[in-house]
Amino acid sequence: MFSINDRNSVRDRVLQMVKSDSRVVAGAIVGSLALGEGDRWSDLDLTFAVKDDASMFDVLDEWTQSLVDKFDAAHLFDLPSGPSIYRVFLLPGCLQFDLSFTPASKFGATGPKFKLLFGKAVERSFTPTPSAHELFGYAVHHVLRARFCIERGRYWQAEYWISSARDYALNLACLRHGLPANNGRGFDNLPTEVHDVFKPSFVASLEREELLRSLGCVIDGLLSETGEVQEFAAKVKPQLRELTTAWNE
Repeated sequence: MFSINDRNSVRDRVLQMVKSDSRVVAGAIVGSLALGEGDRWSDLDLTFAVKDDASMFDVLDEWTQSLVDKFDAAHLFDLPSGPSIYRVFLLPGCLQFDLSFTPASKFGATGPKFKLLFGKAVERSFTPTPSAHELFGYAVHHVLRARFCIERGRYWQAEYWISSARDYALNLACLRHGLPANNGRGFDNLPTEVHDVFKPSFVASLEREELLRSLGCVIDGLLSETGEVQEFAAKVKPQLRELTTAWNE
């Protein structure tokens, strides 16, 4: 497993790569390490600006080859986001490294976890927090899909939708409590009383009755988090309750 020194060494060596690439004109550290030392398990997230007249994708591909050669990195996936492209790597020792590039004219912070290391950054709007309506709507969609999968005998897929619906309901709770409402970042900091509502919703087995029981618990939890969407919730509540009842053929 990687150490903090391993992570810092990779960071320093990547920053050295900038000196030999005139196309890269600014750089920043993002994520948890932008605001402090992170912790023993924090990944490395570096983002760079590329001159507008240079190909961002050429730079990314060339740097990818360098990372493979220098660190035996494995390219996991790419994630486009607005004008930026993120490439996620796994390095030996289970160190995750997220590398991103953005055209210089659009390079700037999209959230508070951004520490400029060199060059210039422009003012950008922060990525908006998902709305309560959006989170509730996705949860409703997912519980509906879960029940249909149960009826089709697709129990593995039903479990997927139940778990996904619970995630959206918990994100709704995070929003209410002023916690991060994405990627489960706020889940552990929710009050005990919220955890107690959702604990029974975990699926214990892939049996029809157990899936229906779990689905009902998720719906109960979702309907306990309707403070900002009361009118919306009231409109769909009867149909949500119908998802936990016996259906005639």
